Amino acid sequence: MSLRLPVQWIILFLFTLLLGFISLANAQSKNTRVHDPVMIQQNGTYYLFSTGRGISVQSSDNLKDWTREKPVFESAPGWTSKTHPNFRNHIWAPDIAEHNGTYYLYYSISNFGTNNSAIGVATNQTLDPNAPNFEWKDHGFVVRSVPGRDMWNAIDPNLTFDNSGTPWLTFGSYWLGIKIVKLKKDDLTEIASSPKSWQTIASRHRYWKLDERDAGNSSNGDIEAPFIFKKYNYYYLFASWDQCCSGNESTYKIVVGRSKDITGPYFDRAGKKMIHGGGSLVAKGNDQWTAVGHNAAYTFDGTDYLVFHGYDKSDEGNSKLIIKEINWQDGWPTIDF
Repeated sequence: MSLRLPVQWIILFLFTLLLGFISLANAQSKNTRVHDPVMIQQNGTYYLFSTGRGISVQSSDNLKDWTREKPVFESAPGWTSKTHPNFRNHIWAPDIAEHNGTYYLYYSISNFGTNNSAIGVATNQTLDPNAPNFEWKDHGFVVRSVPGRDMWNAIDPNLTFDNSGTPWLTFGSYWLGIKIVKLKKDDLTEIASSPKSWQTIASRHRYWKLDERDAGNSSNGDIEAPFIFKKYNYYYLFASWDQCCSGNESTYKIVVGRSKDITGPYFDRAGKKMIHGGGSLVAKGNDQWTAVGHNAAYTFDGTDYLVFHGYDKSDEGNSKLIIKEINWQDGWPTIDF
């Protein structure tokens, strides 16, 4: 029997196949490539921000299938032409938060291997790219570190509010560790002028002969990516130890400590201060992942999640998104990993 289909039907069928292919190409589930992920939920949609050209953005309605959106910045923020003249818009380690109806996106500008770094901030009234009021407004940098002057590194920002509603910015990578500084309550784009409180809340051992102006390495001062999560009347400080960004040569791992005060001291399970090198292991590499790190922590619909990246052994060490439910044991976070 011969069956002849109208040409219009054939064209419609091919067009439908093409749309399906495009949808599959844009939606990612098990193999979502990402580095330094942070997340937020608005009106049932999850938005994922991460390191990438102009800051990478993806969206999902189920935490599994992700669709790539346009980057935050089509070109490098204007202020970087003075602080980083050769900057090419590859922006690191953002952090996203909502406060009083405004979304604050902090981000890192740096020259790799140096502490010529700055943390910028942009704001938006919505994260829905189809909303009429969707527009990112950049406010320049909040804090900057300068080689030879500062013994810390202004990257890897995280915004947290203490129990009194005071905003704090935590940041740091290598050098002398993780810093925390108070922001203005009425302007989250600026450091509080009085008092201008700078405190170290976590660090790693450094060889005593190592010049403080040096970053350190995998055996000297390797701590970064702070993230503070409030739970059970504690502030939990997560951080990443050891070497990132080296594919299957990475040794990254996630540790945690806790404190009743946002400025510390933070202690690990064994009672060691994080400022003295303490930190209880939360996750490290396994059979699938060479190493894992740079985490964030959130509560979505009553469930606590740890969001981080891992270097996939089976895919040449490419960095992928990992989301795990947090289990709490004796007041400490654990994950099945």
